[in-house]
Amino acid sequence: MANRFENKVVVVTGGTSGIGLATAKAFSEEGASVFITGRRQEALDAAVKQIGGRVSAVQGDMARLADIDRLYDAVQQKHAQIDVVFANAGGGEMVPLGAITEEHYQQTFDTNVKGVLFTVQKALPLLKDGGSIVLTGSTTSISGTPAFSVYSATKAAVRNFARNWILDLKDRHIRVNAISPGLTETAGLNELFGGGDQAKGTKDYLAGLIPAGRIGQPEEIAKAVLFLASDEASFVNGVELFVDGGQAQI
Repeated sequence: MANRFENKVVVVTGGTSGIGLATAKAFSEEGASVFITGRRQEALDAAVKQIGGRVSAVQGDMARLADIDRLYDAVQQKHAQIDVVFANAGGGEMVPLGAITEEHYQQTFDTNVKGVLFTVQKALPLLKDGGSIVLTGSTTSISGTPAFSVYSATKAAVRNFARNWILDLKDRHIRVNAISPGLTETAGLNELFGGGDQAKGTKDYLAGLIPAGRIGQPEEIAKAVLFLASDEASFVNGVELFVDGGQAQI
């Protein structure tokens, strides 16, 4: 087992399920002290057991600035600095143009854009010079999806955060990259597609459109996140790395 993150401090927002959970577990297995966030305490408790190692959970909604402050207060009680921030918390619902409400717009942008912005900005006093920031984007940042325009717009914003922040942070040698998963087997995806047989049918159809012939697994996305966060990617900066079985390239 590699130990690329031995004695490193890593923050993973949205770490109770799916890609966030798999990535937090991968960081822990490579020796990191990991802090995860989530909205529901019971989900946090279950995630801590599943992740193992040196993991701490902080309940909070990253769209709320006070909750972000509590997260970094918790980190600071145990550690002097942070090595990696994986700003992963996010989500969205399918709503077609013509049915978009102000509430839908506000909630999606607050979670996916405001939350990412202030998760990173409020980390800066603790973030080590030469550290790494990874943002969760999506293949929707470059491709159209029916009834998904608001979510897609937030992910395009996240991708552009990476482009701009590498300039803001260049004097501190902090790298910022975006990971953009394609269809990935998560509870959130099943919920988005209506659950049960409906979700399975939709996933089977969409898998046939992917050059790899299947949808991804959270552990596959996690491996890419760890690469971007590690010294192996020391000259990789500002990129959007698609982990999607080739779907965004055709």
